[in-house]
Amino acid sequence: MSAAFPGRPSADDLLVLLAVGRSGRFVTAAEQLGLNHTTISRRIAALEQTLGGRVLTRVTGGWELTDLGREALAAAEAVESAVKSLAADAGGNRVLAGVVRLSATDGFSAYIAAPAAAAVRRRHPDIAVELVATTRRASQQRSGLDLEVVVGEPRVRRATATHLADYRLGLYGSRAYLREHGAPATIDDLARYPLVYFIDSMLQVDDLDLASGHVPTMRESVTSTNVFVHVEATRASAGLGLLPCFMADRHPDLVRVLADSVAVTLGYWLVARTETLRRPEVAAVVAAMRSVLDEQRDTLLGAG
Repeated sequence: MSAAFPGRPSADDLLVLLAVGRSGRFVTAAEQLGLNHTTISRRIAALEQTLGGRVLTRVTGGWELTDLGREALAAAEAVESAVKSLAADAGGNRVLAGVVRLSATDGFSAYIAAPAAAAVRRRHPDIAVELVATTRRASQQRSGLDLEVVVGEPRVRRATATHLADYRLGLYGSRAYLREHGAPATIDDLARYPLVYFIDSMLQVDDLDLASGHVPTMRESVTSTNVFVHVEATRASAGLGLLPCFMADRHPDLVRVLADSVAVTLGYWLVARTETLRRPEVAAVVAAMRSVLDEQRDTLLGAG
């Protein structure tokens, strides 16, 4: 650490700070540690008295670490690491445990995060992964979340944003729909086709909103906040769907049209607190997601 603390902090108090610093919320920390909210507050107050300063500052929706808090957090991580090093399996390997909560889009949750979580569970049975499927901008306060995967490069404070992978949207129609209505030959032809996509007024992600600009003449058909609805509505002949290739290409009854003209490349970005990424169980989930993404890189781009 860069400076000596005025007093010797309690290891228990440091571990409470660690839980609050990672989640940004007293309530979440209390649930994780099996304590009540009052005890969490009392421990933090005791730690601040020992250290001679504030370790947390109140922000909208939760708490953030102060400079002193970040310094104390480094000591807390050392305590946690020492405790966890005592836990090993029969082969002497470190046992990882804990809950990792991830927010991601519907498609990413199903086809990237879910198999990654399963792989983590096979190797580390004491890690639980919670997947929150939602399509939105990155949260400015990551209270209650360890990791977020969003579409498009986010602007975030007090967090790290890392590019994970690119994926591509294409225009698809069901074989039955194309037999009945014919396939468009040019972009101009799209004016007579209905579009299956997100609800424009409820779309929060700028890059996804801009994607529909590649088919500006199309009128809305079935729209939804859930990309699985887009896929199924397209398969049911509701119109042409602007769909992630890695989802649509799984269905032999869907045919991609105007592949050279309508190919929208978007990026998946990982957002997390720096201190959260240092947790071994979180690092295991991130590594597993990267492994799945590497395996599916061509599929994500509609080339596999």
